Amino acid sequence: MKNLFLFVFLLLIGCEQTPKTTISPWVSYDESQLLEKNDAHKSKRMQYRLIQSKISDRNNLWKSIAPQIASFSKEDYEQLKPFILEQNIPTLQNHVTAGTLSYEKLTQWYLYRIVLFENDSLKALNAIISIDPNAVRDARKKDAKRPEKQHLLYGIPILLKDNINAEGLPTTAGAHALKNNLTSDAFIVDRLREKGAVILGKTNLSEWANYLCKGCPNGYSAVGGQTLNPYGIRDFDTGGSSAGSGAAIAANYAAAALGSETSGSILSPSSTHALVGLKPTVGLLSRDGIVPISSTYDTPGPMAKNVIDASILLSAMKGEDPNDPITKGNSLASEPKVTFTKKTFEKLRFGVNKQFLSDSLYKIATLKIKSLGGTLVEFEPESVRLGNFGKVLDADMKIDLKNYLTRFGKSDLLPKSIDDVIRHNSADSLFRMPYSQGRLDGVYASEMSADSLAFYKEGLKKRGVAFFETPMRKHNLDVVLSINNWNAGHAAVAQYPCLTLSMGYSEKGAPKGLTFIARPFEEEKLLEIAALYEQETLLRRLPNGY
Repeated sequence: MKNLFLFVFLLLIGCEQTPKTTISPWVSYDESQLLEKNDAHKSKRMQYRLIQSKISDRNNLWKSIAPQIASFSKEDYEQLKPFILEQNIPTLQNHVTAGTLSYEKLTQWYLYRIVLFENDSLKALNAIISIDPNAVRDARKKDAKRPEKQHLLYGIPILLKDNINAEGLPTTAGAHALKNNLTSDAFIVDRLREKGAVILGKTNLSEWANYLCKGCPNGYSAVGGQTLNPYGIRDFDTGGSSAGSGAAIAANYAAAALGSETSGSILSPSSTHALVGLKPTVGLLSRDGIVPISSTYDTPGPMAKNVIDASILLSAMKGEDPNDPITKGNSLASEPKVTFTKKTFEKLRFGVNKQFLSDSLYKIATLKIKSLGGTLVEFEPESVRLGNFGKVLDADMKIDLKNYLTRFGKSDLLPKSIDDVIRHNSADSLFRMPYSQGRLDGVYASEMSADSLAFYKEGLKKRGVAFFETPMRKHNLDVVLSINNWNAGHAAVAQYPCLTLSMGYSEKGAPKGLTFIARPFEEEKLLEIAALYEQETLLRRLPNGY
């Protein structure tokens, strides 16, 4: 009898060790013809020199995923697909409550989907840099112990742009110099974990958050390779710098993702991937533990398939951070106050930029707003030059990056200043960054005094605020309507929040975003307005083939 029990036990163990899913090894492909084809692209930003990373072996990514989906089959994936694909977070939670879904299966489904597309050379988006090897284990723990009252983010898999610190995963900013940069959690990641979110992994980005080279492709990093847009691989721009977050969420690799923006880096990739992207007011969310460009203008923000998910993610990150005193007094709420009950735009006044009315999608969007009761006021925008913006970013990055590297770069192998980064890249420019490092050279050369820096910042802010406030005060406007990231620079220097969501697609199928811009700390207004517009238009659609 004892031997029989032993036999059954060993048989069960053997069955458990037989994987339902195995991952075929990734084999690099010859991309020379694809690169040659893109040489003829009319946009310089789409003229790639590399697609696949020369640094990262995708099979190392599969090693993080394989044991986590060994018990998950293709049949499981197909069976759960209707309950997960394109669903918002409240719906996912309802499925968990009903027993149709578990947080473990939800996490496995996303990991399976990542492998499904990222292991296919024809569909791979190069959107993922790393995967948390403990994501499924964490999700299983969430299933085992569900609190009586939980945040809507509890148990939900989230991706992070790879310039945001997360314990257990390198924070590379896409750069070879930081490929071993292991840190503790950023403040906002700690807040996400506190709310019960499952950190699935890190997304690709434009290296150094698009502050490496001038005019180079959006979405390229040495560590992650060239991020591609699922709406038109190698045809449509990904936008930058949160390109991987945009591509990953457009393709449903997670429920939502974090991006970061200095000037357009959330708005741009959200617009080009038919997503909702919210660039909050600088000071609403902590920036501590995020590889910086500028402590003056940087902010993290949510990128999601819909407005409610963006709101949920935003609410989970709020909180006063002693290491980023700019949040003091501005981040007290832990839950969204947004009710999403608005049925009309009556009593709301929308500023319509006359220079954008030649865009047919913008024109249609404004008419839709009018049909919902909104008052449209056309205005001719002020001519505002932001000529010193680059100089300010150079000066800020020289200071702020060194502060980050000093605080988080514990290893002697990591750079300690912009000088170290440039020397590191110069040692093998093709291998590490084949597009030169013109922006980093500008950071290195910056010698702006503190007084001059403060003077330029003050001037930029005045001009940025005037750009919006001149029409807003004159016409008593609630929001200004823009396109994609076309006014991102003005909003950056003014420190005004922006929200973009799909307003349709070009004749060739490229997504385009309608962008709402409001006064500082009016995120709730933006979310309410966007929610009604989204509800009445439902313009987002899945990329073909995904």
